[in-house]
Amino acid sequence: MRFSHAGVTATCVLLSSVAEASTLTPPVLPLLVRNPYLSTWLNSARDAPWTRWPMFWTGQEIGFSVLAKISDSDLVYPLLGRPQDSLLPPHANDGYNLSFPTYLGAQYDASTTNLTYLIPAPSSFDRSTEPLELILSFLSPITPTSTLRQSIPASYLTVHVKGSFNVDVYIDVNGQWVSGDRGNRVVWDLQQSEYSVSDLYDFQTTEAGKGLKTWRVKRETEQLLTEYQDRGEWGTLHFSAPLDVRHASGTSALVRQHFARTGTLQNSIDDIYRGIMDEEPIFAFAKSFVLNSSTSPGSMSDSVLFTIAHIQDPVVQYASERGLTFMKPLWASWFSGEESMLKFHYLDYQNAATLATNYSSQLAIDAFASGADDYVDIVALSARQAMGATSFSGTPDNPILFLKEISSNGNFQTIDVIFPSFPFFLYTNPRWLAYLLEPLIEHMLSGQYPNQYAMHDLGYHFPNATGHADGNDEYMPVEECGDILIMGLALINSLRYDTEADAGSMWSSLGANTVDHNPESSAFALTHLDTDDGVPFLDDSWGGSTKGLDQAKKWVGKSYKLWKQWTQYLVDFSLEPQNQLSTDDFAGWLALQTNLALKGIIGIKAMSAIAEIVDNKEDVKFYKNISSVYVNKWEEFGVSRDGTHAKLAYDWYGSWTTLYNLYADSLLCFHLEDSSATSSSVLVMMNGGQKPIIPPPDTSGFVPKRIYKMQNDWYHAVRQRYGVPLDSRHLYTKTDWEFFAAAVTSKQVREEILESVALWVNETSTDRPFTDLHKTEEDGGFPGPNFFARPVVGGHFAFLTLGRACGGKAMEGLAYLEELDIKKIDVEKSLRGLWNDEL
Repeated sequence: MRFSHAGVTATCVLLSSVAEASTLTPPVLPLLVRNPYLSTWLNSARDAPWTRWPMFWTGQEIGFSVLAKISDSDLVYPLLGRPQDSLLPPHANDGYNLSFPTYLGAQYDASTTNLTYLIPAPSSFDRSTEPLELILSFLSPITPTSTLRQSIPASYLTVHVKGSFNVDVYIDVNGQWVSGDRGNRVVWDLQQSEYSVSDLYDFQTTEAGKGLKTWRVKRETEQLLTEYQDRGEWGTLHFSAPLDVRHASGTSALVRQHFARTGTLQNSIDDIYRGIMDEEPIFAFAKSFVLNSSTSPGSMSDSVLFTIAHIQDPVVQYASERGLTFMKPLWASWFSGEESMLKFHYLDYQNAATLATNYSSQLAIDAFASGADDYVDIVALSARQAMGATSFSGTPDNPILFLKEISSNGNFQTIDVIFPSFPFFLYTNPRWLAYLLEPLIEHMLSGQYPNQYAMHDLGYHFPNATGHADGNDEYMPVEECGDILIMGLALINSLRYDTEADAGSMWSSLGANTVDHNPESSAFALTHLDTDDGVPFLDDSWGGSTKGLDQAKKWVGKSYKLWKQWTQYLVDFSLEPQNQLSTDDFAGWLALQTNLALKGIIGIKAMSAIAEIVDNKEDVKFYKNISSVYVNKWEEFGVSRDGTHAKLAYDWYGSWTTLYNLYADSLLCFHLEDSSATSSSVLVMMNGGQKPIIPPPDTSGFVPKRIYKMQNDWYHAVRQRYGVPLDSRHLYTKTDWEFFAAAVTSKQVREEILESVALWVNETSTDRPFTDLHKTEEDGGFPGPNFFARPVVGGHFAFLTLGRACGGKAMEGLAYLEELDIKKIDVEKSLRGLWNDEL
């Protein structure tokens, strides 16, 4: 299927597509979510939006309010936040009366959240007059065909009105957008500019009076690359509106009361800079909608567009090959400055909305085919959250995507956080996965990291990627080596396809088939942007045919010694992992972890395929043989004596684990192989000595099919109200790993797990953005630690990514699971070793 980038009016597409979605009612919804510092959410999303202030992902409230006033009456209605607090208590001479609209609820897709209200006609109108419909539409577009647009740290808010009587709408923000410390002083100004023809983009307007008003707010004394309660303490908020709206800044209560009385603002600017909550300064716009006209009787529609951007330069500091470097935002490579970028972003709304709608619509189709209605909502809720932990940087020659490990500890570019996220990136735009891996590879290739295994992260806390020159990062050696090797091969596989239908991402084949021959640039440079259907600045195609192989060779060739180094560590230490952490570090240290060992073994197998890219036949054979021998020994060590489940650890009898690393076996297409070609014995270099290991009889697939069937039946048996627990130690689960595990089960088990997760979304007591760690019983709440807003929800895309893997044949290799009945298991007897009647 080839998408048209242009289309009908973006507003109509956006509203109609979102209106058909959303059956789940999560406790929190994304509003304006773009990066770790532009991250605004609807608090208590199951209640009316005026019951709580919107919040930053941490739960800290943010000043962001919307009011509506009926022009022909004294009635004023809160729509978002708690602006009504400024209007209470009521007095006889206020000049306004506070009322509340009818809230029809929220609808959402991958890029958009719409809040819909009905406001009754004033008493001066006929009783039969229909209520006014008002929609607040928040768009943070995900645009898989346009990295340039994705790199812009800004979101859209459109107010849509439809009715037969006039209404005035008011919006304000405060200084909490630029600092986590309410005592910090902020400064501000209002910039006004007319549209003009840009040297980058023809805005197709030079009309006088057509332009933007932009409130610019920042800390009076910025603290570069510093956080306070996870809020960036540097950067400027840009809140933009068309020139014909009214504006005012001043003390929150006074500005809101003036609007409530008059329905307008005074075009005034408070010039006394002060603390964020010192006579709380706010920055407001008001728009009047004339819907009652003698020339056009009946219901009329209108809208106004606002944008909110949070601009930082630099975005991070990074220990690159050339040393510690202040990194500029990627968008700065294409625009002459902030004003140019903001104008482009505002006037590009229709293109951005259309591209985002194309993505959301296709995602909904694919999710429904892979799961059910509930799965459509789950991945829609996950998409903006996955991107919301990232920030684009670098240059078109060498683009980079930086990532914050949100909420768990703030680490920078954590490999085992990228790993659970990577199904989202493979499905949406694999080049973004390459940009996530690039800074890790560059840093380790430069010799700044002393250990032989892959590093855990680039720095203790975002936004400072200062590395770990002492090698004292969090100790997850097998985890990180396995993760990066699996992701490396998955990325290579995404480049290798012949037809559009075979591509791992629906959007990979779109764009010009250009090749960058500059040996100094990245294998995945963005130097050839394309125009299609009048939409400029689109990415070129990702891989495909000869181009894909050339890109893979260029990428692997530069860093091949690293891939071998990491693999040798796995050869030495993955079959019987020493006492260490896995990605589930909150569960503690453990030796001989069955699931971790499988990841390492699949990582060795992945290296045999990576070696093929550079035509190193000796390495291909070596790593293929070792991985085949290891996987047979792994089954012997890791499976329970009754053959019903994988143990948590080789020596922990009576335990069990979710074997989520089995997903990589299918994603990398190893389950489609015939293992009979494997050599019958091999001398393995392990811990410094040669040890002969004889594999058992040949089986089908790299990891035998019986392992898939075994785990399929086990998940069916141990599922709780809100999902499958992570392992036998606790009744909590990780949703990212649930989806990895469920992706390689039968349709029945997959639907059971989906049903449990959907029930949890509707009933959970958690009060933060989509948590990936929660109880499977009781209230479905946080088990401690409290994880939320993390990018690992990209793992919810595991079904979708697998559905397109292996040229679309990955799921065919699991079809046998549909042909076999689910085995009934007595879990208690199995764990107690009572499966044999003679015991």
